[in-house]
Amino acid sequence: MAKKVSVIGGGGNVGASCALYVAQKEIADVVMLDIVEGVPQGKALDLQQSAPVEGWNSHVTGSNDFAAIAGSDVVVVTAGFPRKPGMSREDLLKANADIVKSAGENIRKHAPDAYVIVVTNPLDVMTYLMWKVTGFPKNRVLGMAGVLDSARLRAFVALELGVAMTDVHAMVLGGHGDSMVPLARYTTVGGISITELLPQDKIDAIAKRTANGGAEIVALLKTGSAFYAPAASAAQMVEAILKDQRRLVPAAVALSGEYGMKDLFIGVPIILGGKGVERIIQLKLSAEEDAALKKSGEAVKKTIAELAL
Repeated sequence: MAKKVSVIGGGGNVGASCALYVAQKEIADVVMLDIVEGVPQGKALDLQQSAPVEGWNSHVTGSNDFAAIAGSDVVVVTAGFPRKPGMSREDLLKANADIVKSAGENIRKHAPDAYVIVVTNPLDVMTYLMWKVTGFPKNRVLGMAGVLDSARLRAFVALELGVAMTDVHAMVLGGHGDSMVPLARYTTVGGISITELLPQDKIDAIAKRTANGGAEIVALLKTGSAFYAPAASAAQMVEAILKDQRRLVPAAVALSGEYGMKDLFIGVPIILGGKGVERIIQLKLSAEEDAALKKSGEAVKKTIAELAL
């Protein structure tokens, strides 16, 4: 029997792109779910018609009914509002919390055995909310951001050095946003740390650009936000789970004392495989790195408190 992945928010740019990547790689059959009538059905049909051209055999369907996600092995949640002019951060938090709460309730009802990957912003907080609403074990609920932030860092390093993107590996910890913690000494090209390849001022500039990666794209697009890289990052996580790849990636997961933090979701290195979050990797951090990660954790906790759960 084919694996099944449902994308809640499948009518949007991130959701539709994620559905495409999962289907193209033949990781699973895909259900694109969205509240806008006709949109997920139309995009699914369009994607399905590209299959003979591109040479893949996954089945893609669209629906407005949460019952369509029944039996999903993995559910990716991309639904949410982008921040609009005049909207406060608190307004955005409440609006997206309502969406994630509804999604979580429906996942619990229709796909109680699924693994859940959250993409909705503010990501670390929305992943925590999803965990609370579903009541799922902490190994089955995780947030996407670390893979995306590391991908951005990898791209910027490769561009700076003029090397193959695939030879660069990176590690970015912390919350998804300004407080993220790029780890230069754990970022390598062909196994060589970038601290040996780049001067500190270049490393600092790349780290800053990584932290502002999403904002840079928003400023260029003016009427939207990034979707190709976030979607590809989520699809890679889906693949790691469904193919039991046991990949070492950074992701937003529940901490229970690791890195001196608990009762929050934040980006740390994990082993991601067929059992979801199989292990949290405890890196040896410098005093400066540890302080930055804990500062990021405090920012996440402060926002979680605003949800008043």
